[in-house]
Amino acid sequence: MSKRLKFYKNVLMTVLFIAALYVTWTTLSQVPVNELIGVENDRIEETRTASSIHPGLGVAAAKTIQRAETASASMGETVTALEKEINWSQYPVETVTATGYTANAESTGKKPGDPAYGITYSGVPVHRNVYSTIAADPALFPMGTVLFIPGYGYGVVTDTGSAIQGAKIDLYFDTTDQVYNEWGKKDVDVYIVQKGNGEISEEELAALNDRGVHEVGL
Repeated sequence: MSKRLKFYKNVLMTVLFIAALYVTWTTLSQVPVNELIGVENDRIEETRTASSIHPGLGVAAAKTIQRAETASASMGETVTALEKEINWSQYPVETVTATGYTANAESTGKKPGDPAYGITYSGVPVHRNVYSTIAADPALFPMGTVLFIPGYGYGVVTDTGSAIQGAKIDLYFDTTDQVYNEWGKKDVDVYIVQKGNGEISEEELAALNDRGVHEVGL
């Protein structure tokens, strides 16, 4: 009998000890266990979603592409609004053949880790925003020229290319999928919002993006 009582007593003490640890931990952390479980479930679901949308990629790479796709959708809405709200006939127009490129090896021959990766001819890093970096022939569109490209948005000439001669421009996109799915190759009328002076800096591009989409009277 005494052995049985001792066994029950040990079990009870163990249970009480575990309960005390739980109460102490939740009091100090102020985070209930069920909330932690919820956070972890959200993280697992986020990982599962990213990987299922882009199978075969690492989680980090898949999430990067997801963010780019979300930003691209928002950019499309902005461009549509600009096309409707602004009288583009007030600007000089030029018909060009427009293609798309990325910072990656298939477009530039450079890979992450290369000191010149993602850096344009002007020294400005590639950028996809309200005002994006594009490549053009400086003889037609000098460095710093701001164009409005229907279906793409504002493009600031920061780069050149051996194949970009005459009435050709190359538009920067974050991913190769965006190049193929959103653009490809098009003949398009572009509007010259401001003619460049042959120079452009990273600070000037940032200032353009800070000014916002409606301030086009540069």
